[in-house]
Amino acid sequence: MKIQNKKTVASILFVLISFVCVAQTVPPPPAPPPPPGLPIDGGVLAGLFVGIIIGVKKLLKR
Repeated sequence: MKIQNKKTVASILFVLISFVCVAQTVPPPPAPPPPPGLPIDGGVLAGLFVGIIIGVKKLLKR
């Protein structure tokens, strides 16, 4: 086999091996765990009522 033929065969093999390597898929990493569920409904209402009470007090003081 001549050197020119060896280069051609090597180039073709390199291209074919590259396609095989690209065609392989890697599974995606696992998703992170979801954040813990924290209820905010009771605290929001309590804070709202306390804020309203403090605001009314300040308005009446003026």
